[in-house]
This record gives sequence, C-alpha cells and structure tokens, in this order.
Amino acid sequence: MQEVTVHNLYGKYPDERIDVKREQELLLPHERIVFQFPFYWYSTPPLLKKWMDEVLLYGWAYGPGDKALKGKELVLAISIGGAEDSYRAGGKNQFTISELTRPIQATANLTGMHFLPHFVQHSTVVIKEEEINQSAEAYVKHITNEGLN
Repeated sequence: MQEVTVHNLYGKYPDERIDVKREQELLLPHERIVFQFPFYWYSTPPLLKKWMDEVLLYGWAYGPGDKALKGKELVLAISIGGAEDSYRAGGKNQFTISELTRPIQATANLTGMHFLPHFVQHSTVVIKEEEINQSAEAYVKHITNEGLN
C-alpha cells in the first residue's frame, strides 16, 4: 500500500489563515496530489480556492525557472449531490464535470502537473450505506492506481 497523507484544510485552518510555506513543503515529497472536495456551485469550496490562490505562487508553482510541482500528478475526487445524468451535455446542468473543472485542469497545465482522470461520486444526497462502502473502495483504488495516468 502506498503512503498517503490526508490533509484537511478546514481542520487545519479554521480561521482560513493559510501557512503558505508549510503547505508548499507538504506538497514537495508527493508525486500524486489529490484535491478531494464536495462540488459547491460548480466549483471548489472557498478555502480550497483560497489555498490555490495563496500556495501556488508565481516563481514557485509557475513562471520563470523551475516549477516546484512540475511532473507531479493531480487528481480530483469530487462528491456531487446531483445525479450523474444531470452533468451531461443537454442534462439539467448543461455541462460535464470535465467541462466544469477546466480552471483546475488549466492550473495543472500551468504548473506542469499531469492532470489525471477524476473520481466522482454522484447522488450523495440520496446515497445508501452499501453504495458509500463501494464508493470508498473504488476511490482508494482510483487514487492509488499507478496505472491511472
């Protein structure tokens, strides 16, 4: 089993005052980074967006010289209240999850990271315990699979 570091931004920063240097240092030893979040209004939760704004700095994550995250992999693990068929062209929300997460994909590109396929759990507002257990197993396999890229 691969070593996994779980880092809860809301648990670490309830005051939303992010320790940028610490966060940057935490990223460096990892080859695969997973942003796990509930999909809020077609985006990330506010603290994850703030984290990206403050931690992925010009001159560190992108810009001239070496990029600290270059060559690392980025995976999104997203939970969504709505049904899967709501997130299709012509569906209730009109767009796919891939289309709605383009800004994060662009961020991965800018920082030199390899953007890997998402893990998405739909219908979280009505999910049953058995489905949660199946999803958890599939999630672990997805984010630790070395052949994912």
